[in-house]
Amino acid sequence: AGSPRSAIKSYICAFRKKVELTERLTYRRTFLFWVPLALTWLMMAFEQPFLIAFIARLGDPKLNLAAFGIAGAFAMIIEAPVIMLMSASTALVTGRNSYMKLRRFTDILNVAVTGIQLIVLIPPIFRFIVIGLMGVPEDIARVAHITLIIFLPWAASIGYRRFYQGILIRNNLTRRVTYGTMVRLSVIVTVGLLLYSAGVQGAYVGAAAMSLAVLTEAVATRIMVSGTLKTLITKRDTENGNLGLRSITKFYYPLALTSILSLGVHPFVTFFLARSYMAVESLAVLPVVGSLVFIFRSLGLSYQEVNIALIGRQKQNFRVLRNFAVYLGIVVTVVISVLAFTPLAELWFINVSGLTRELADLSFLPLKIMILLPALTVLLNFQRSLLLINGTTGPISTATALELIGIIAVLLVGIVFLNLIGVVAASLAFVIGKGISTLYLVPRQAAVLRGWKVSTSFRTE
Repeated sequence: AGSPRSAIKSYICAFRKKVELTERLTYRRTFLFWVPLALTWLMMAFEQPFLIAFIARLGDPKLNLAAFGIAGAFAMIIEAPVIMLMSASTALVTGRNSYMKLRRFTDILNVAVTGIQLIVLIPPIFRFIVIGLMGVPEDIARVAHITLIIFLPWAASIGYRRFYQGILIRNNLTRRVTYGTMVRLSVIVTVGLLLYSAGVQGAYVGAAAMSLAVLTEAVATRIMVSGTLKTLITKRDTENGNLGLRSITKFYYPLALTSILSLGVHPFVTFFLARSYMAVESLAVLPVVGSLVFIFRSLGLSYQEVNIALIGRQKQNFRVLRNFAVYLGIVVTVVISVLAFTPLAELWFINVSGLTRELADLSFLPLKIMILLPALTVLLNFQRSLLLINGTTGPISTATALELIGIIAVLLVGIVFLNLIGVVAASLAFVIGKGISTLYLVPRQAAVLRGWKVSTSFRTE
């Protein structure tokens, strides 16, 4: 009791209870199960485009977009260790002891990441990293430094929010997770509008709105979970009663490593972009293009839990879920292609995002290059779900590491040797890196399916 392997199995079994042994899954039920999760991800995906539209319409948009992108990259890598707390609490919190132990672990982790951010914010250290190592112009670095200060509550708020969200999911209260996201989005809109109307500098508007939003969402999530906690702390911990900080660390380390490797790519990309051809323009454009592509990628990111939940105890629903993933990949590719190769791209970048003609013209090619990213995201999350169900999570971290290596290699060649425009090199790197990751998991996925003896033929149900 309390071992990481048994915790993973209990986590998966909790989802599988939704599908009876002999029940035949339909595309309609898959769609209805997937939609609320997709809506939650979509709401989060629209946050950054909304804020970018404000930043682009305020003073000195090129500088502020670049500074916001740099500060955001640092904020994401600093928050990386806390991202998987939702999975950990979903898997491990079964009673009073496991709740108290994981809450203490969460406290330690949140203090640690906030401390790291404070160290990075020390002016000589920040200048050494951003100006000395990354080569960012001093005026952009100055704004990025203040922006990162505003991001200070970000990581710990996300840590607490995800810890309590996992408890909600464990207790079949997933709608409250969506309610929390709605609170977060409402705060972003309200704070963004207020600061925009007050004429606050663009990068600061984005950071303040996002920080206050996640802080409010964390508070709202804690309020929504309070009733569940009253029952939980009186419950005897039969599954994870012997859970301790050491066993939690052993369980959590691979999950945190995957997030660190995945989000750690952003500072590397910023480093190369700052030294590329059209550096400032690339730093300004990448978050705009990336946030648009993420809207479509979010539909694939939301599919992982669907496969885990609905595959069935005998994997009898694999074919329906696999076919649904294929259809989803085709749909997101077609829709983003229509946007990328028609005047809709100009409408988005100029009229919606508020970019100047110069920056909009620079955005078109990267968007066209990245049209495969949403489909690759669907495939990668489908592959990961199969490995999670099988309890073989090691290849997931390896695939993420290979993706990071691939991105850095492409950036090195594209920027240093081929002198490509920075944002163009970055878009190529993202697609190639994601492709490497999915290719690495193909034989691992096949091995899992052979073990299950599941037919892999594609046919319409």
